Amino acid sequence: MKKADIFEFYRRLAEANPAPETELAYGNAYQLLVAVTCSAQSTDVGVNKATKALFAEVKTPAQMVALGLEGLKAHIKTIGLFNNKAKNVIALSEILVRDHGGQVPNTREALEALPGVGRKTANVVLNVAFGEPTMAVDTHIFRLGNRTGLAPGKTPLAVELKLLKRIPAAYMVDAHHWLILHGRYVCVARNPKCDACAVSAYCDYTRGKATQ
Repeated sequence: MKKADIFEFYRRLAEANPAPETELAYGNAYQLLVAVTCSAQSTDVGVNKATKALFAEVKTPAQMVALGLEGLKAHIKTIGLFNNKAKNVIALSEILVRDHGGQVPNTREALEALPGVGRKTANVVLNVAFGEPTMAVDTHIFRLGNRTGLAPGKTPLAVELKLLKRIPAAYMVDAHHWLILHGRYVCVARNPKCDACAVSAYCDYTRGKATQ
């Protein structure tokens, strides 16, 4: 995809959704960290259902530690891999209390040192909670990056680094949300909704179909 097309691609997404937000429900940076940690191989809808009552009760790492492992499991048992996720959330909460004054750190290094927090989770927290221009590549963004020609790559990291190079500065902070939402609802895995796509005119996939 050419540079001019990339700019127009994001301009159209921004025009259609000027203030994109994560679909995970949270009240503060800590709850966001917990929600993202729980979201691996789960839907945002499923995570939100499980954390609604949890977040009404637990707003800080200290409160999570007090709730305990079994108490947390009871809240998130409907989420896939909940046993392992619960262990990680309790462990990271203990570390936040012990080493960070109960606050979520705002550096990648500190976030990725927490149990259950990988690069993608750290990117989401840095972007959503702290406004950092990061790109969390999930299955939707990986597919979209390759399909559209925005950022072809064989691995999520390759797509992430290429996107960060190609995203116009004016759209960098919100690009993560636009791409996830576009991949989730329009540029879906099977039968992408090209007829309803606001950016199809700039997409390599659509152009390829047109020349067939």
